[in-house]
Amino acid sequence: MTLSDVAEELEWSPAKLGHIETGIRKWPSVMEISALLHLYGVTGGQREAILTLVRESRLRPWWTEYEDVIPSAYVGNEAGAVSVRVYSGILVPDLLQVPDYTAVVARALGHGEEGAERMVAAQLKRQEVLDGGGLVRYHAVVEEDALQRISSDLALLRAQTTRMLELAVSERVTIQLLPTSAGPHPGMAGPFSVLEFDEGEAALAYVEATQGGGIVEAEDAVGSCERVWSELTRISASPEATVGILRRMALLT
Repeated sequence: MTLSDVAEELEWSPAKLGHIETGIRKWPSVMEISALLHLYGVTGGQREAILTLVRESRLRPWWTEYEDVIPSAYVGNEAGAVSVRVYSGILVPDLLQVPDYTAVVARALGHGEEGAERMVAAQLKRQEVLDGGGLVRYHAVVEEDALQRISSDLALLRAQTTRMLELAVSERVTIQLLPTSAGPHPGMAGPFSVLEFDEGEAALAYVEATQGGGIVEAEDAVGSCERVWSELTRISASPEATVGILRRMALLT
């Protein structure tokens, strides 16, 4: 296929394709490369390997500087996702945290002041995906216990609930509180996230662990995480009820 053939098939300008091929456009999007791979008939492991390189190349300018305080195996995929569903156990999910909360978590994990500052900087950088970029949907299930654990610091609790309220009114963000009264549930196996990408890319999961989490790509394993997610959203307060609960918590502090 000539450059003109490809540009016509994808309804791109020949100049756009030329810039991608010559490297003038340094970071083509995952969507653009996915479209090219589909047209060229690249499938299976080779396609996934190329798309992984695309996602990683778009992040290397910043995230490699913070590998000591953030899960590097996950962040590259997070920034390339269009949808993220997350359950973080007894912690407020990373993208919802206020800096003071992140610092408290960092210290609890054994980081000194420098490490805490680096973790705050990294989380703030990650949170930019909520304001721009390709992330279209972010859905978090938050344990009530995650907020109760900071109830002794009323200023921190007020700041954290206020941020969650501000995000909950966004069209792209959904938050559900999981009440302690729900009792034992499938999420007790541990925190996890399910990420979806542009059309044609397989979803993946990230399962956290004490010694560092891991990416899960097998279809049945991702499906297992999705089934747990469905149960967690079923037993959690609705998004509307969650907003009401957060407002009451903010007022009480």
